[in-house]
Amino acid sequence: MIDILVMDNLAMAKVLIAEDDATMVGLLKILLKMEGYQVVALDANADVVQGVLESRPDVVLMDVHLSHRNGIEELQRLRQVPGGQQVKVIMISGLDFKELSLANGADAFLQKPFMPDELLHILHSMS
Repeated sequence: MIDILVMDNLAMAKVLIAEDDATMVGLLKILLKMEGYQVVALDANADVVQGVLESRPDVVLMDVHLSHRNGIEELQRLRQVPGGQQVKVIMISGLDFKELSLANGADAFLQKPFMPDELLHILHSMS
């Protein structure tokens, strides 16, 4: 007998990962794909706004501290481009940048290290 997996509309959502830690990217990709998300991971040096415009994700998961870019500045740039207000953004950091992230247009913030269930709860709440 074949089990049929019924997914809600969120399960097919596309998540773009903007994170410079390759281990973190790998773990996030595995987790999100297991949950049914489409996943796009940007190169550590990629332009986040350009990546969003090209891949058209439903959600962006972005580190505050990227190797050659400031995640808060990338968030501000994203919010200024046409369509940038509609993309949900979850900012992540090892430091508490929740207030700064939310004040600059993030929809949510997660402080590392976080449990997978915390991320999944936020993603499900965005549907």
